[in-house]
Amino acid sequence: MYFENTGIEDKVLDLNVLDDIMKKHGLIRAGQWDYERVTYDKKFEIKEGIFYLRIFGFTKEGDVGAHEANITLLKPVLGKHYYPHGVEYGEGEVFPNHLVKSCVTTLTALKAELDEFAIQG
Repeated sequence: MYFENTGIEDKVLDLNVLDDIMKKHGLIRAGQWDYERVTYDKKFEIKEGIFYLRIFGFTKEGDVGAHEANITLLKPVLGKHYYPHGVEYGEGEVFPNHLVKSCVTTLTALKAELDEFAIQG
């Protein structure tokens, strides 16, 4: 499930600043990166299953591994984890209303802080 019109998509931030902001809002970039892309996850373990609020980003120039990159953020997405296959984002997935509401609250607070530090967007 993609979150539309959040104001997060296309924001550009310094990677180090972005890591700090995302962590403050529970979105962690653990091992989900390569030299040009990053993924931030917020995990929800609820009675309906395990879900991830996920925000992807990429750099047009720079090096994520060297912590020297400006990251362009993409549209936030909510997915359900299925063991052992991974996270599914399909339109056939059912997302509990309380979970979606929690994600919207997180994204609203996140956008406000991203606006303060955005290089572009």
